[in-house]
Amino acid sequence: MNFLEQLKFDANGLIPAIIQEQRTGRVLMMAWMNRASLEKTLATGKTHFWSRSRQKFWMKGESSGHTQTVKNVAFDCDGDTLLIQVEQIGAACHEGYQSCFFRSVEGQGGAVRITERQLETPEQIYGRK
Repeated sequence: MNFLEQLKFDANGLIPAIIQEQRTGRVLMMAWMNRASLEKTLATGKTHFWSRSRQKFWMKGESSGHTQTVKNVAFDCDGDTLLIQVEQIGAACHEGYQSCFFRSVEGQGGAVRITERQLETPEQIYGRK
């Protein structure tokens, strides 16, 4: 059976993809893929996703230059989640952090703590909006 045939896309034709820095094991981001974006990722070695909010196909780094080179693609035992290990160039987060998971909740009060330094501001990455 082909790899793509083993995947379970949701009713909208999407599957969640967890993006991990291969060298460090750090989870960088989670994004959605459809079959076309996964096929493009496999064909080019660069991550491509489907934006649910913009209803648009996009390549990571197309406007920021912060690309992801694919090192490994795996899927879970249920076939409903992807794990894509990458080499990240620049910040993975659109807010300029290495990882989209740069905030942690502390204690029962729910205080939020920034857990890593910002590499660049969104203005530095994308220019003035």
